[in-house]
Amino acid sequence: MEKTITELRVERLASGLKDGEFLLVTDLKNVRYLSGYTGTSGIVLLSSAKAYFLTDFRYVEQAKIQCPHLELVVHKPIVWDSVADLLGEAEVLYVEESNLTLASYNQLKSRIKAEIKEAKGPVEKLRMVKSPEEIELISIAARITDEAFMEICGMIKPGVTEMEIARELEFSMKRKGASHTSFDFIVASGPRGALPHGVASDRVIQEGEFVTMDIGAVYQGYHSDMTRTVAVGEVSAELKKIYDIVYKAQMASLEAVAVGKTGAEIDKVARDIIQEHGYGDYFGHSLGHGVGLDIHEGPRVSAASDTVLEENMIITIEPGIYLPDVGGVRIEDLVVVEKTGARRLSLSSKDLIVLS
Repeated sequence: MEKTITELRVERLASGLKDGEFLLVTDLKNVRYLSGYTGTSGIVLLSSAKAYFLTDFRYVEQAKIQCPHLELVVHKPIVWDSVADLLGEAEVLYVEESNLTLASYNQLKSRIKAEIKEAKGPVEKLRMVKSPEEIELISIAARITDEAFMEICGMIKPGVTEMEIARELEFSMKRKGASHTSFDFIVASGPRGALPHGVASDRVIQEGEFVTMDIGAVYQGYHSDMTRTVAVGEVSAELKKIYDIVYKAQMASLEAVAVGKTGAEIDKVARDIIQEHGYGDYFGHSLGHGVGLDIHEGPRVSAASDTVLEENMIITIEPGIYLPDVGGVRIEDLVVVEKTGARRLSLSSKDLIVLS
């Protein structure tokens, strides 16, 4: 019988472990990636020869269905007692340092003989390159986001609040099949557009303003992420100018995406254009990030990123300019890195939409 994608992932991780070494996976997104399990209580424990899934009584039947390739262990009241039993005389236990709490670390350390070491993100490294199935799920999440955006443009007008827009976007996405939203939507109008993470407020939208919407849907566990900035009526020449600059930077960055380039090289393309136009001080965040089971995951697309882009990575390209007391612009697409360059999953128009 052909092996499943989760079996192959487990085998790949296990092959990197030496005799006497175990890897403890506690981050539920990573647990899902390796097991297919979608519950809220479970961990994976791997060695070069064994692959265990530990959960409690509530999730036994679910685990039998979702992760038959892992040996099921119904853990003791304190899960670390069961981990200790399985480790036995193991010499090293690698843990996800960014996920294990200090309390859990201390409980675990007191029960085992093995030396505890940092795993340094082996599952996250695998997650950066998406399978065809993952790309399809993210594509569906992106399509839901596109469709919700086009719907919401019909209700944006003076007198509507940012919160009303965010609420309608969420309703629209769920009607179209999303389980939930990728994050609390950013809906920033007028001067609030200068807040890169201006979560929707009760502010009333005015004539002659930009509205920036950073939105995303989750479909079967996978996220999408897209930002569009629209005009409500006629806006100032300054706002039009920064929109044109951000648009130019975003399009050039998309053209630069290629297998073999680093995140820093792509980031520099957008940053140089914005700097050349005199707005470098007003673009203070990274150009993009990976998207998948998490809304922010590897690879980073930033000035500090030496990660080399590979085929089937999914990243965002999202330059912006944010002018205090004036407003801001961000344009963001979700793209798949392919041999021929970037393939956009976010298909909504990026020409300046003027809503009257």
